[in-house]
Amino acid sequence: MTIEEKLNNLNIDYQKVEHPAVYTVEEAKEKVPKIDGVGCKNLFLKTQKKEHFLYTLPEDKQINLKNLSEILEVTRFHFASPETLEEVLGVIPGSVTPLAIMNDTENKVTVVLDKELKGKKVLVHPNRNTATISIKYGDLIKFIESENHKIIEI
Repeated sequence: MTIEEKLNNLNIDYQKVEHPAVYTVEEAKEKVPKIDGVGCKNLFLKTQKKEHFLYTLPEDKQINLKNLSEILEVTRFHFASPETLEEVLGVIPGSVTPLAIMNDTENKVTVVLDKELKGKKVLVHPNRNTATISIKYGDLIKFIESENHKIIEI
């Protein structure tokens, strides 16, 4: 099932734009057509205990991984390898998105959402970096819950 089919099945409204492949926030700002919503960056993180977290936050927000690990009360974070990313979420670097949890059938990933996104439309990839979807924050929560994944809002 595609992201679009899943969103439609859940009666979630979204807007999608196609664009050239983007791998960074800076490239997205240049290449993605204007669409309503807050640009997001998505960090796929792993702890020393092999716990997986996907942190979605506003694209311009700075993050201190040490502070984040303290907030979440886990061992120190590091970025998961491209191989782990593909194995667990089924996407490649540059395509990381909270929507990729639909590929995490073993529910290994905890989704962490930044509270600054609450009540807004967010811009995320539909499991590929050649398109961007605008979706309401509440509908993103609905999508994640439909996939039976844990959500932490910080």
